[in-house]
Amino acid sequence: MIDLFMAPSIDLDPIDLRVLDLLQQDASLSNQALADRAHVSPATCLRRVRRLVEAGVIEKRVAILSPEKLGAGLSALVEITLDRQGAEHLDAFELIAVAAPEVQQCWRVAPGPDFVLVLQVPDMPAYHALVQRLFTQQANVRNVKAFFSVKRAKFEPRLSLPAARG
Repeated sequence: MIDLFMAPSIDLDPIDLRVLDLLQQDASLSNQALADRAHVSPATCLRRVRRLVEAGVIEKRVAILSPEKLGAGLSALVEITLDRQGAEHLDAFELIAVAAPEVQQCWRVAPGPDFVLVLQVPDMPAYHALVQRLFTQQANVRNVKAFFSVKRAKFEPRLSLPAARG
């Protein structure tokens, strides 16, 4: 079982935390720019970023795109309840959900529904096609409850970093 409140398996000092904060603001910074802003040498900065990547603290660096400007303006948060909740049934549904590119996030949750999905699609017909493919054709899906975004007030995929220990 995974402890959701586990402390990080790596000791993070104030420099690590500063580097992480800067990367959360702009992951496209060059190593030189990152080092300058973190007030360390480029070699130190590169070494620290590599260590943070290897330790799994930095999972990936991505560009965040505008769904509206790319024709994927409909966001849906969808609760899925399965008919049978055995581990093999949960795993089977999860495999199908994470394989769909329209599924941005897939969470197993408790209590309540079995999954919460965050979907991004162009429009309602595309949502309907996805529902047919992912949910209706799956015999084990008992209930689907969708919530459609009418406004995105905040989207900040950023973690609040712990205070430096010291």
